[in-house]
Amino acid sequence: MQVPGFRTSRKIVVFESDDWGSIRMPNKLVYDQLLQKVKGIDKLPYQRYDTLANAADLKALFACLRSFKDHHENYPVITANTLMVNPDFEKIKQDNYENYHYESFTKTIERYYGNEVFPLWKQGIQEGVFFPQFHGREHLNVKRWLFALQENIGHVRLAFEHGLFDLSTSLRIEENSFMDALDISAKEDLLELQNILKEGLTLFEEVFGYKSKTFIAPCYVWSEELEYTLKQAGIIGLQGGWFQKVPLPGAPGKYKNKLHYTGQKNKHKQVYLVRNAAFEPSDNPDFDWIKDVLHRAEVAFSMGKPLIISTHRINFIGALVPENREKNLDLLSNLLTQLLKYYPEIEFVNSAQLVDIISKKKN
Repeated sequence: MQVPGFRTSRKIVVFESDDWGSIRMPNKLVYDQLLQKVKGIDKLPYQRYDTLANAADLKALFACLRSFKDHHENYPVITANTLMVNPDFEKIKQDNYENYHYESFTKTIERYYGNEVFPLWKQGIQEGVFFPQFHGREHLNVKRWLFALQENIGHVRLAFEHGLFDLSTSLRIEENSFMDALDISAKEDLLELQNILKEGLTLFEEVFGYKSKTFIAPCYVWSEELEYTLKQAGIIGLQGGWFQKVPLPGAPGKYKNKLHYTGQKNKHKQVYLVRNAAFEPSDNPDFDWIKDVLHRAEVAFSMGKPLIISTHRINFIGALVPENREKNLDLLSNLLTQLLKYYPEIEFVNSAQLVDIISKKKN
């Protein structure tokens, strides 16, 4: 079967991991309190396991990655798609939910864990196992969230009082879910989203000291008009799945699915990267993720495609439930062992490096 897009004889492996920097469940105490008040949150892994990575999480992840090298002596590297800010709950409440205020994710981390954690981010970058890229200013639909707070819809104020903005009890976008940061209800919303992206990308460069080359939209939802804004700010690669969910103004919750493939370029010459495998054991612990990734690697490499593995932050977090991190890092170690066994010539690269490889390849 002929698959369009970028082709190469190289066996390239990329790990793309979303949600770094964004809050979720603040701590175990809050989880236990909410468990008594909200039916069903124990059924959603993101409420049970996901929170900001602490020092133990990062040290364990980096140690796992440093245990492996490709034939170029490169470690497996996590492209850590990062949200730059989180809501400042205290200031928002002082403003009676009428205005949005935020704090840097580095300040949030410091509030949670002190000053030990962010230096580990920098260490991971220097060691070549952790490579932040831009996931958005925040993983939050600000306009819809503020409206819900003002109108006291669903569990939104209960979540707010406990220091989180999402209490959804399913993965669907619903009244208690505000994760789709770039969704719109009207064309007029685009200007505000353009400003949010510009501001977020400026913050990214200030925090990390380099421009992000790639971007992944929260929930894979974004309007095509935003791609030019991203390009102006230095984004040359767009991470995602097979389908982009394009919002339909005037039809809330409705989307047009737009197909993409790795190596495809838009009118701004930005390169799309499409994830063709997943490693998400926290989301479904009974599934054989290793077998599935190996199968997808075989298919991808036989077609001359890179293997781009989606794996969210939740899989590496043990701050709430240590066993979640320990079990999944064992699986990751097994997966890397098997990949290197079957494909000793694989190359570990990050998403920005893959964009550069695609852009430099002559058609």
